[in-house]
Amino acid sequence: MTTPIVEMRGIQKYFGAVHALRNVNFTLMPGEILGLVGDNSAGKSTLMKVMTGAYQRDGGDVFVDGGLTHFKSPQESRDFGIEMIYQDFALCGNLDIGQNIFLGRWPKKMGIFIDRERMYREANDVLKRLKVDVNSVFQKVESLSGGRQQSVAIARAISFNPRVVIFDEPTANLSVMATERLLETMAELKKQNVAQVIISHRLTDIFAVGDRVMVLKRGENVGDRYIKHTTEKDVLELIVSGKPETALTADEARARAA
Repeated sequence: MTTPIVEMRGIQKYFGAVHALRNVNFTLMPGEILGLVGDNSAGKSTLMKVMTGAYQRDGGDVFVDGGLTHFKSPQESRDFGIEMIYQDFALCGNLDIGQNIFLGRWPKKMGIFIDRERMYREANDVLKRLKVDVNSVFQKVESLSGGRQQSVAIARAISFNPRVVIFDEPTANLSVMATERLLETMAELKKQNVAQVIISHRLTDIFAVGDRVMVLKRGENVGDRYIKHTTEKDVLELIVSGKPETALTADEARARAA
């Protein structure tokens, strides 16, 4: 029986008097692509930041590989193989591709000197793994298109060998061609058994590559459906007028995926 790579039960989060997450349940299976949708202020990014330790939960439990966790920071969740890629990519435009991929964790030789040869070789290997085509790993990031910059941000996340990658509105500012390239990258990651969460308002993208879609509204679960068993229209209705319901449990997720 497959154990969820991440499971969240009864998550609560307050920002002062604002109850941002209300008893939210969440399950992610290994290698699954899950679309996390809802209107603005639904709690999507907040839930993922709780998962990664960027926010501390006020109630509920988070399990990774079946074990209870309480991440104090994104670095701790990274150690468990969880990476989140934000909308702004967090890249340094004046540095080249290789430097951005290994920013702050330069490979060393003799324990002192930056091993530039290894850095650029491994950066090139990561880009090949993702089937990303760039002119050179020595190219400055500021000279790249938005889609290429996003590929570098993904490559940096993948260089940590994550088991979970969270994309926050990944196609919001991309061209049609760049969006297609990103979806191809997501499909490639799935082949490598990397689980992914896509926070997005674009249902078309989620239905193109996703396995399941989960809907939040005002910080509550209002829908959890497998893509093959639903339609974009059904999901849109949940976003607009859905009533709170319990998200899939780990056992239900396993059963429906079978």
